[in-house]
Amino acid sequence: MTNEERALRQAIIDKCIWMNSSGFNQGTSGNISARWGDRMLITPSATPYEQLTPESIASMPLADETGAWDGPLKPSTEWRFHRDILRARPDAGAVVHTHSTFATVLAIARKEIPSCHYMIAAFGGDEIRCADYATYGTAELSANALKAMEGRNGCLLANHGMIAIGSGLDKAMWLAVELETIARQYYHTLLLAGGPALLSKEQIADTRKGFSTYGLQDRKSA
Repeated sequence: MTNEERALRQAIIDKCIWMNSSGFNQGTSGNISARWGDRMLITPSATPYEQLTPESIASMPLADETGAWDGPLKPSTEWRFHRDILRARPDAGAVVHTHSTFATVLAIARKEIPSCHYMIAAFGGDEIRCADYATYGTAELSANALKAMEGRNGCLLANHGMIAIGSGLDKAMWLAVELETIARQYYHTLLLAGGPALLSKEQIADTRKGFSTYGLQDRKSA
């Protein structure tokens, strides 16, 4: 294991610990993956984050169809949609999946999040879709997630939770936090008489134009 790979594995663990200590996630319900060459590094199944070491992170070949993995612990039960998203989205370097409260509330209600806030534009369109329900860990769930993620950087999973992707771990987590924030704001506006006032497609498109220099930016090569 190179120093660079070890650092990435530790960064995955650090993000997981932060998710729980901040109340963003509970228990071992969330999972995180990152691209490492032609492989995927992913959190192991049902293991408290505080017990993880860099060696605990599972490594899986992205091209493999069998679910083969290397490491002392088996990968998250959600490895399939992590792998399939990284395969389908060359722009994605990391995937964050959580059961954060308000995103999950809306997912349980099977509600997409419409253009209630300009930050919706950070996800690539006019809404954050809610993928159809399927049992966790299945190929069906992965297919549903991929469909909801078309042209998007995040989605809800019906009766389950949420997914966010980014070019790296920091960007993926930044977008996951934004998704939960928008979900919380949207939920509360639904409690008000009249509900939320939505932005137009043109207003969202105008916002997207400015996002090349907004928020957490990817580092440019020298």
